[in-house]
Amino acid sequence: MDLLERRILTVSELTAGIKELLETAFNEVWVEGEISNLRRPPSGHVYFTLKDEQSQIRGVIFKMQGRYLRFDLEDGQQVICWGRIGLYEKRGEYQIIADYVEPRGIGSLQLAFEQLKQRLFEEGLFDQARKRALPLVPKRIGIVTSPTGAVIRDMLHILRRRFANIEVLLYPVRVQGEGAAEEIAQGIAFLGAQGEVDVIIVGRGGGSLEDLWAFNEEVVARAIFSCPIPVISAVGHETDFTIADFVADVRAPTPSAAAELVVQQKRDLVRTIAVLRERMGRGMDRLLTGNREETTGMQGRIRDPRRRIEDHRLRLDEQWSRLAQATLRTWREKGGRVERALRLLLTQSPSHEIRSYGEGIAKLTKGLRGGMAAILASKRKGWEKEVARLEALSPLAILSRGYSITRRLPDNLILRAVDEVEITGQVAVRLSRGELICRVEEKG
Repeated sequence: MDLLERRILTVSELTAGIKELLETAFNEVWVEGEISNLRRPPSGHVYFTLKDEQSQIRGVIFKMQGRYLRFDLEDGQQVICWGRIGLYEKRGEYQIIADYVEPRGIGSLQLAFEQLKQRLFEEGLFDQARKRALPLVPKRIGIVTSPTGAVIRDMLHILRRRFANIEVLLYPVRVQGEGAAEEIAQGIAFLGAQGEVDVIIVGRGGGSLEDLWAFNEEVVARAIFSCPIPVISAVGHETDFTIADFVADVRAPTPSAAAELVVQQKRDLVRTIAVLRERMGRGMDRLLTGNREETTGMQGRIRDPRRRIEDHRLRLDEQWSRLAQATLRTWREKGGRVERALRLLLTQSPSHEIRSYGEGIAKLTKGLRGGMAAILASKRKGWEKEVARLEALSPLAILSRGYSITRRLPDNLILRAVDEVEITGQVAVRLSRGELICRVEEKG
């Protein structure tokens, strides 16, 4: 072929052509396969691989479309994707850009319901131990539902029929469609925070799974779980179950049944109170009769206490008289013993012995003083003799006879020979009185 007739394409041109063909031929396509290599980067997009036994294709769900998924994608799920085929030119890879995904064999809403139910169960939101009993006679009931329709009318009719003066506080919300779940959660939180109602009914009439979906949203489940007062879930018919039913303190099969659960028949309460009043009256009569009979029997057995008081008073007088006589007798006996002891002490007084001992002490004191004076005089003579001997041997005494002591300066060596000092050296001459500083001029 002539080189001039050949058309040589660049990689980019070839890729662009393939991209145009693919996106034109497969602009709208349904594809079934198994999800693998699922990734969710911070961008919010979802990347995955869709495969069967023989082939695979990359897939992506952009963040905007991902917001409408009713269930969580997981590896291993069999799904059906609807979208278009696109080609990423930088890598030359084609992929399916999915705008809608549904699980194979089970609806997306049902799968989302089962996934959320399992997750909330594991978190403990369905725990029976935390669920509270309904008040016996609530003063005010809060209702979160649509302000229009048969549901609110039926509940108000039943409440007024069963308990005419019951108070009801309605928080109007949408019960299906976009934003309904958020409104329901806000209504529950509002009534719970105000503290003006004793119990809350949350509900709506029957419908399809899509119609009831607002009561399967996580935001509603967590609002019921966090509510500080009991919540009754009354959604749909008896066969309908929602996430709200599992979290609520009480599940009512229908909204009308919820109204019957929350209040008892007033006439039934009045009848019960009357029966209890009659039963209490009979019980009090039996109790008072028994106490009266017991009191009467005890009165027959108890003696008049005044007689016992008189007996004790006579015994007390007798004991007092005996005590006074015994005290006087004891006092006389003790007085005689004291007089005899005083006379004995006077005859054996130690005063003369004290005078004798005093004279002996005086003689001993005089002898002691004389002996001490003689000892001191003898010690003084010996001391004076030793002092005289020390003075005779003292160097100062020798200096007083004309001798001196010469020291070499500056080391203060006491000189004993002339060769211990140099000519012009300085010496210190110690006299009996005073000291001389001299310079050596010559040695002899």
